[in-house]
Amino acid sequence: MIPKTSLELLEFNKLLRLISVYANSDASKFSVMDIHPLNNKADIEKRLSQISDIRKISHEGNPISLDTFADISTLVVKVRPEGAVLDAIELADFMPVFSIASSISSQMKERPDLPFLQDLLNLLTGFPDIMNTLKKSIDSEGNILDSASSLLSELRARIRNFEGKIRKKLEEIVRDEKLSVFLQDDFVTTRSGRWVIPVRMDSKGLVPGVVHDISKSGETAFIEPLSIINLSNELENLKAEQKAEELRILRNICSMIRTEVNNIIAEFRTIVYLDMLNCIASFADMLHMEIPQINNSNTISLISSRHPLLQLSLQKIDRNKQVVPLDVQLGGDSTVMVITGANAGGKTIAIKTIGLLLLMALSGMPVPADSSSSLPFIQSLLVDIGDEQSIENNLSTFSAHISNISEILKSRESETVILIDELGTGTDPDEGSALACAILKEFRKSSALVFATTHLSDIKGFVHRTGGMVNASMEFDQKTLTPLYRLRTGEPGQSHALEIAKKYGLPENILADAKGMLGSMKIEFDHLISDLNTKRLDYENALNILQKQQLELEERNRLVEKMLSDSKEKQKEILANAYREASDVIVNTKRQMNALLDEIRKKEKAERHRIIKEVETHQEYVIEKLREIDIEDSEAPALDDIKRGDVVFVTSLGYDASVIEVNRNNNRLKVAAKSIEFEVPATDIRFSRGKSLPAMKDTAHPDKYDAPVSSRLNLIGLRVDESLSKLEHFLNHASLGDLREVTVIHGMGKGLLKKAIHDHLNEHPLIKHYRSGTIEEGGFGVTVITMK
Repeated sequence: MIPKTSLELLEFNKLLRLISVYANSDASKFSVMDIHPLNNKADIEKRLSQISDIRKISHEGNPISLDTFADISTLVVKVRPEGAVLDAIELADFMPVFSIASSISSQMKERPDLPFLQDLLNLLTGFPDIMNTLKKSIDSEGNILDSASSLLSELRARIRNFEGKIRKKLEEIVRDEKLSVFLQDDFVTTRSGRWVIPVRMDSKGLVPGVVHDISKSGETAFIEPLSIINLSNELENLKAEQKAEELRILRNICSMIRTEVNNIIAEFRTIVYLDMLNCIASFADMLHMEIPQINNSNTISLISSRHPLLQLSLQKIDRNKQVVPLDVQLGGDSTVMVITGANAGGKTIAIKTIGLLLLMALSGMPVPADSSSSLPFIQSLLVDIGDEQSIENNLSTFSAHISNISEILKSRESETVILIDELGTGTDPDEGSALACAILKEFRKSSALVFATTHLSDIKGFVHRTGGMVNASMEFDQKTLTPLYRLRTGEPGQSHALEIAKKYGLPENILADAKGMLGSMKIEFDHLISDLNTKRLDYENALNILQKQQLELEERNRLVEKMLSDSKEKQKEILANAYREASDVIVNTKRQMNALLDEIRKKEKAERHRIIKEVETHQEYVIEKLREIDIEDSEAPALDDIKRGDVVFVTSLGYDASVIEVNRNNNRLKVAAKSIEFEVPATDIRFSRGKSLPAMKDTAHPDKYDAPVSSRLNLIGLRVDESLSKLEHFLNHASLGDLREVTVIHGMGKGLLKKAIHDHLNEHPLIKHYRSGTIEEGGFGVTVITMK
């Protein structure tokens, strides 16, 4: 268990007061001020997760539905006895609580992604039946409404009617010329719940009625005229009935509350707890706090940690001013850290930061540090910080410190963190150093994590020589003689007392005498530490330069990789363009070959079949070669240098061909390879490579040419490119077979295949015209083609 004194020395209560500012209720403020370290790691992690869920929905712009509400705990106790009745103003305090519960319940129904809040709030109902009765019966000011019951509404209407009659009667009396001379003024009012008129004291016997009051001056009597007494009595009877009805309404509401009193208490406590969590979440957002890891390995690792109270104090002075972050690690083989350094260099605030952030984490609160920070789940936190000399108890500063350390030695456990400020001070330096070293050695045996600050040089050497202990120091700028407030682990620090004294104006002769009185070993030791610090700074600067160069190299590598990636994309684009151009060559070649069909149709049938087979074989050959196209080929000859009879290499064909004609206007050439003539663009031409088109085998087989040619082609289920290839083959054979009309079956579908087929048939040399089929022929699912 963590002692109360540790909480006070680390100013934990001051932190809680700042957090309680965000509370929506006095009950929530008390709940915040009652926060303390939890005894179960699971409870800590659960609270941290709940706060994380609250911050999540707040960052989404949909914060938890909390608002100002009263502390109803005393009212619940008051209403619990059978027959107890609360006033209307007291019942009005229940309404905000029920409203908050209902709103939060509705809000959470749509958020299955907030499991920890769901577990906490899934039982909230807001008691809709009681809430509806309250809203109908009482307003926020605690007034009972006419809508509370029909009888109450009727009674109040009758009361208003009677009051109107009485007021009208009194106004008539005031305006009566016979009586107006006896009146002190011409208004009507009430006294003790009765309607009266102001009559002069010397005339009160002249106005028949009942005196209900006398003015403070004694000059005016407030008289209820006899003429309205009967009306007033009836009015009083109605008011009595109204009061009885109001009491019945209040008693009914209290009875409803009484039946649900235990559930109401439970929901109220849940709302108070939720408001407490929301206070922590709001404070955490303000200071950009993060959820740390809670470990069982007795290790402290704080990354970019800041003391929250110090940060708020600095921001009051300058909103842009930030605390120098503290990085510290302790645990494993090393369990004792001794921090040294200059006065006002930040040693005490360092161990206070460690202690306060540890208390916050153990209380289930985010901490002002990086989310990678890790803090141990411990049983005790023992602290000796500050000057606790006591005249009453006859204790000096040293005595007070030793007394505290004695108690710490008695209470220490393995799962304990110990914070000691100015260890070994307040007595003779030699004896103080010896005591401090012995105390640290004893602490080391218990495996407790110990952070201590000191100025004594002997302790630095002892820590350096002893296993499981580590020196640390607060950095100091020796040029400006100002502290840097950064913790440096592994190096002892210097007090810089003489340098600081010089900065603050101590005479030179005194400083010279002081230096002369210092032992030579002490001076050499300080010089050694100073030289080590200087070398360390040089190494750090060199390391920073190397890291910067490393980053620059990584950036260059990233740019090179991007350039390579862009180059590959460009290569793909060029290749795609080349394939598109190759496809155009294929189409043009097919068109030219189809045109040749008209010229050979009149030849012998066997001859026609032989020629068309040779052409088709050559087509396939050209296509295969186009697939092997080389994008980065050799340079092309200039078109002006090419003339009829030259031999050039055709990349789309993959072989040499003879130039028949040069069309410089269109940048095209007509070439011939074997018996095939065709046009190619100038971009398809390269210098001759000595590769001639091999002779085609005679593929004519007359016994197969007499086979009947089909007049129907079914392309359903094929891709567009496959369909067009089959269609071209089909049209060639239809033309060779002297068919006058053929049918292509492509189906309806989305119409993509039909459109591609019609685009292919447009201006086809073998086609006279085409049309969609009739219903009998297959409708829009077929295309009927008339051949030339």
